[in-house]
Amino acid sequence: MASTADFRNGMVIEFSNDLYTIVSFQHVKPGKGPAFVRTKLRNIKTGRVIDNTFSSGTKVNIARVERRPYKYLYKDDMGYYFMHNETYEQIRVEEHVIDYPEFLLDGIDVEVVVHADTENILSVELPQFVVMEITYSEPGLRGDTATNTLKPAKIKTGSTIMVPLFVNTGDKIRIDTHDRTYMERVKG
Repeated sequence: MASTADFRNGMVIEFSNDLYTIVSFQHVKPGKGPAFVRTKLRNIKTGRVIDNTFSSGTKVNIARVERRPYKYLYKDDMGYYFMHNETYEQIRVEEHVIDYPEFLLDGIDVEVVVHADTENILSVELPQFVVMEITYSEPGLRGDTATNTLKPAKIKTGSTIMVPLFVNTGDKIRIDTHDRTYMERVKG
């Protein structure tokens, strides 16, 4: 058991007979009335984000979770396959458990979040930034740099993201996997 004073971003709690990750929280002490904690919670199974307010000092159960290092191997009709970096044990994971599966490349390191008591896989988290090669992009107009204009570009995994006009086919770019945005062009 923990109280609202122990809340941290990324903590997994048991709430309404389900597991939720704390996305964000804010302690509020109004001028009149008791203090409370305003939170955004993401359901681990569905991915849905809800808002909830806890009275200050409320007790909650913290779920024991482990983050294990895995490497992505391949995908087939049954799901996605990963290999543990130390034990070489292979596991199969369904697509709905993976955060942003469109950024998975062969050999990429991920963290598999496992419920320690039941050994159920809760989620597969990619690194915050990945480097991808642009496989197709329309050429940008020369000299059109007056505004922050973006164009669609197809990356190696087949997904499409928006990039600046100066990015061309064959360039490598860094992508933020949390919000699917272009960060910068990578040299070499």
